[in-house]
Amino acid sequence: MAQLLRVQNFNVSRDGFGAGEHQSLENPFGYADPEKLFAWAGATASWPMRTDPGGSRGLDDYFTRDFARNIGAEIMGRNKFGPQRGAWHDHDWRGWWGAEPPFHTPVFVMTHYKRPSFTLSDTTFHFIDGDPATVLERAREAAQGKDVRLGGGVTTIRQFLDADLVDTMHVAVSQVRLGSGVRLWESPDELLDRFHLDVVPSPSGVTHHLFWRR
Repeated sequence: MAQLLRVQNFNVSRDGFGAGEHQSLENPFGYADPEKLFAWAGATASWPMRTDPGGSRGLDDYFTRDFARNIGAEIMGRNKFGPQRGAWHDHDWRGWWGAEPPFHTPVFVMTHYKRPSFTLSDTTFHFIDGDPATVLERAREAAQGKDVRLGGGVTTIRQFLDADLVDTMHVAVSQVRLGSGVRLWESPDELLDRFHLDVVPSPSGVTHHLFWRR
């Protein structure tokens, strides 16, 4: 069975932006409010960071549970890993996620500035300077037959779309309007030359966009 490259639970505003401008240590998504972008997932019973019982079931919960299904490795861009730009000033920064990152697989961080790999809990981060096809080859090898998740951000997803390497995508479109930032699309119809698309509204107000290769 072929290993798929999957975008899972990626969130954009209703005008197509995945993050606002001016990302910083204090504001990982720039001026965008992540609580509004991710509210649909955080309200579900399966949200991994839930500390109290309860939460919604149904469609949103299905996608939250599906995030890790058959995933053996993750690819992300440098900007998803952290706010630093250019050469690494030090190696103390180990991501936004604390001592137990939510990936539970090898993670391949695309960057022009290499640094040694390190492991936190059951997640090992590798830093690779390579084109999308090269990075995907490394990730597939590490995934040991399972699928590879393309975690973002927007610029990284666009790189893999431009290289025609993405097999499936789930994009959750919120009702928030950002107006500027890093844009995945002006309209999802831009991808219909290469993908089928189903659009499924949720009672939470988010609209789930499901893409798969033609």
